[in-house]
Amino acid sequence: MTDRTIPADGIGMHLYTMRDVLAEDYPGTLKRLAGIGYRTVGVSGRFGHSAPEIRGFADDAGLSIVLEHVGYARMSDDWTGALADVQTLGAQWAVVPSIPSELHSVEGFKTAAAAFTEAGKAARDAGLKLLFHNHGRDFDEVDGQVLYDILLDVDPELLGFELDLYWAVDGGHDPAKLFQEHPGRFPALHVKDMAEDGSWEDVGAGKLDFGAMFAHAESGGVEQYLVEHDKPTDAWHSAERSYRGLTELRY
Repeated sequence: MTDRTIPADGIGMHLYTMRDVLAEDYPGTLKRLAGIGYRTVGVSGRFGHSAPEIRGFADDAGLSIVLEHVGYARMSDDWTGALADVQTLGAQWAVVPSIPSELHSVEGFKTAAAAFTEAGKAARDAGLKLLFHNHGRDFDEVDGQVLYDILLDVDPELLGFELDLYWAVDGGHDPAKLFQEHPGRFPALHVKDMAEDGSWEDVGAGKLDFGAMFAHAESGGVEQYLVEHDKPTDAWHSAERSYRGLTELRY
């Protein structure tokens, strides 16, 4: 343990946390997040707004958009358009948030890996990077093969990862070990804490040892620490509490 802290410009909010208040007032929500101290956001859902509008809201709030979640199907339906929107937002990463349930098999993940390879080439050509966001079941072992490892085998130049820390631990994996074994692959994190009963908790109020994880974050290539809570009782209370949890953390 040292007195290291997370850089202020690396502390962001993944906007899925704020979906209820965003639906009511998108620009006002971004301004209030900036007032708490957040510097960056990850976009998840447009709520009827266009990419140029959301970029304008963020600019007005003084926030930088670092990524957008883009559904798996868009890789085949309209990937060029999706990448153009990410560029408009001023972001650097296009993130596929999940793999369809019907592909949760060894062959399915190999199919996904091939799709990510081609989509990653297009992202690279557009000056962007493709990332994948995990859930717990992505670490399932099927026929002796850990599914997530199939994706880790994709060319690092074409696919990186937005590692959801809660779901990685839920899936039986140690984020610190992933950072060490796969250097540079994890530019963005979902920093989500786990309550004693296994449910979601505000950052710093649960049982996950973020300090032990973040001690190796530099090896993992981490640039953005994005707060997320899947189901906050009060989004604003959660946002404020999690921001304090991240800024007060020493590791």
